[in-house]
Amino acid sequence: MNASADLTPAYEAVQFDLGQYVANERPKMQDLVQNIRALTHGETDTVALMATIACEVHSAHPMADWTGFYRVVAPELLKIGPYQGGHGCLTIPFSRGVCGACARTGQVQNVPDVAEFDGHIACASSTKSELVLPVFNAKGQLLGVFDIDSDTPAAFTAKDEEWLVPLLAEVFAQSELYRHTGHKSIAIGA
Repeated sequence: MNASADLTPAYEAVQFDLGQYVANERPKMQDLVQNIRALTHGETDTVALMATIACEVHSAHPMADWTGFYRVVAPELLKIGPYQGGHGCLTIPFSRGVCGACARTGQVQNVPDVAEFDGHIACASSTKSELVLPVFNAKGQLLGVFDIDSDTPAAFTAKDEEWLVPLLAEVFAQSELYRHTGHKSIAIGA
C-alpha cells in the first residue's frame, strides 16, 4: 500500500480553525496547544517533535496513562518512538492492534473499550480505552501514529480528535520519514 498517495485526501480533510475550536471547547487545551506550538516552532526533526508532544500531552491530558508514538520504520511496520508512561510494545505490524489499524487505514481509531477491539494488543493489561491518530507530513507521508492509552473506559471523545488531528498536521508538516542504516539516517523515498 502506498500510504502517501492514498491518504493525502484524509490529511487535507482535517484542516480547520484549530485556534477557534480550542478557544471555544477546551480552555485548558488552548494553553497546551500554545505550549506545543512554542516548543516546536521551527523544529523539523521527527523524533524531537514526537518527544515534545508525548511529554506535553501526557502531562496535560487528564485521561492519559500512556502517551507516545509508534514510528514507521519499514513497509507495514511500526516501532516504538518517544513515549511517557510504562513500557510499550516494541514492534507493531500494520496488520495488528489499534495502532496497526490506524497506520493501515490512515484513520483515527477511538476505541472506548479495548476488550471489544478484535486483535487488540495488550501492551499494558490496565489499558481500558485508546485513542490513536495517524501522523502525516505535508507531503502526505505517514510518519507514524500517536497513541494515547487510558486506564479509564471511554476516556476519549471526538473533541480530543478535533484538536489533536490538526495540531499533529501542523507540527509535523515539514518532518521527514527516516530509515536508519548503520551510522547514518536517510529520508525514505530519497
